[in-house]
Amino acid sequence: MKLASFRHDGISSWGVVVDAGTIADTGSLLRIAYPDLKSAIESASHQEIISAVAKAPLYPLSAIEWLPVIPNPARILCVGVNYDSHRREMGRDEVPYPTIFTRWPSSQIGHLQHLLLPRVSTSLDFEGELAIIIGKGGRYIPVEAAYNHIAGYSCYHDGSVRDWQRHTTQFTPGKNFPGTGGFGPWLVTRDELPDGEPLRLTTTLNGEVVQDATTDMMICSIPQIIAYCSSFTPLEPGDVIATGTPGGVGAARQPPLFMKQGDVAIIEIEKIGQLVNTVAADD
Repeated sequence: MKLASFRHDGISSWGVVVDAGTIADTGSLLRIAYPDLKSAIESASHQEIISAVAKAPLYPLSAIEWLPVIPNPARILCVGVNYDSHRREMGRDEVPYPTIFTRWPSSQIGHLQHLLLPRVSTSLDFEGELAIIIGKGGRYIPVEAAYNHIAGYSCYHDGSVRDWQRHTTQFTPGKNFPGTGGFGPWLVTRDELPDGEPLRLTTTLNGEVVQDATTDMMICSIPQIIAYCSSFTPLEPGDVIATGTPGGVGAARQPPLFMKQGDVAIIEIEKIGQLVNTVAADD
């Protein structure tokens, strides 16, 4: 299934993408039990959701406003320099543990929404990533059981305000400006993809491919990331983990290539979909 959060006629809901042009508003039927997609992931069965699809209102995708797949996660954990190509281009040393930083929900936008170029920076960089959405919570999750805790996968644009990211050794300011994290368009449930299957990830800026890699090129695998993160914090359903970006980022190019107003960025992951965002000034 493809599950998404959206707004229709000013009302926020969640639903199932039933074909290339239509979404079923299952949230309107299941709102009392599952007011948002996070609660549905935690407690609703696949059969309950599928049964609701047959009775739910149908909307054309052109009539909805896409929200971040999980608008209200308790945690957004991001893995830095998790592809060797990116580690090398950024001049980072090899380390035995994943580099983890956090985002806030307010930094996220949905598919077809504007990435915001902060007024205090001209260094908004692109970073295409595979996102994991946790479906089953846990603490100290062993590597061999990690996939059982995944609800599904999505595309993530971990936009980086590079000058603010580099003010100190801490990434937080450069990763949390409003509207700099694209997330969507939907979640593809885990049963649609074999565990560990390599997926091709590309980032396109104004029609030019600027990042191209496969997810098996990660330094720390998905199970390793889940095991590590669940050791320092209990994971909950709806938590989001962005698994890192491959080489090719704008900051590492000569001359640097940063996003500007009017640019169109597309993150595409095979068997998942395309996340499209246009850059606008933050007024």
